[in-house]
Amino acid sequence: MEYPKSQKYNTPELLAKIMGPNPFKLQEEMLQNHKIPAGSIVCDLGSGQGLTSVMLVKDYGFKVYAADLWSEPHVNCRFFYEMGLTPDQITPVKADAADLPFEKEFFDAVVSTDSYNFWGRDPEYLDAKLLPFVKSGGYLYICVPGMKKDCHDNLPKELLLSWTPEQLAYLRDINYWTEILNHSQDAEVISIYEMKGNNEELWEDWLNQENEIAINDRKAMGADGGKYLNFIAFVLRKK
Repeated sequence: MEYPKSQKYNTPELLAKIMGPNPFKLQEEMLQNHKIPAGSIVCDLGSGQGLTSVMLVKDYGFKVYAADLWSEPHVNCRFFYEMGLTPDQITPVKADAADLPFEKEFFDAVVSTDSYNFWGRDPEYLDAKLLPFVKSGGYLYICVPGMKKDCHDNLPKELLLSWTPEQLAYLRDINYWTEILNHSQDAEVISIYEMKGNNEELWEDWLNQENEIAINDRKAMGADGGKYLNFIAFVLRKK
């Protein structure tokens, strides 16, 4: 797959800020043929250090709230300024995904790249904690790291080289996510699908980073643990 939008972010400085497989490429594939109008107010949920948020402003023309629990707004604010963005275009917010500090029906859409699996596995989460903040008819575009087939009853030794069973519990297959999403009474499930991007390429950008987490992940991926893994995307619309 080609990633024309992501290429401009392929710099050592920006890739040093990624926290997992390349989020630019994941987001670009997920938003192919998206239905969110330019100018929409969008929550980038689990935005990390703000990389995906910058892309949502620059490449898609959204007004973005970069919501993340583990990053500091003043640090992200400085990064956004360095990327040439203004407070009118992007706002960093320290927020727990299960306790969002926004007005009800504030957002036209929600985008979440490679993080929703940390909090979205609760079947009640969508209706109780997220959809109240989205306008009726608003879209949610979400992608998560997953498994091609659930193997938690017999975890492959390759995956256990890098991750504990507790960490691997965050990775589930498409059947699992289908069941979770269909539990929602307030969202229409438009699509759930395995993403087409090259897993090896997406992971390589991360594994090339010299931080201790990426270095640890090399053990599993170097032992061909990637053959069990995929990325899953889903598109929802609030009723």
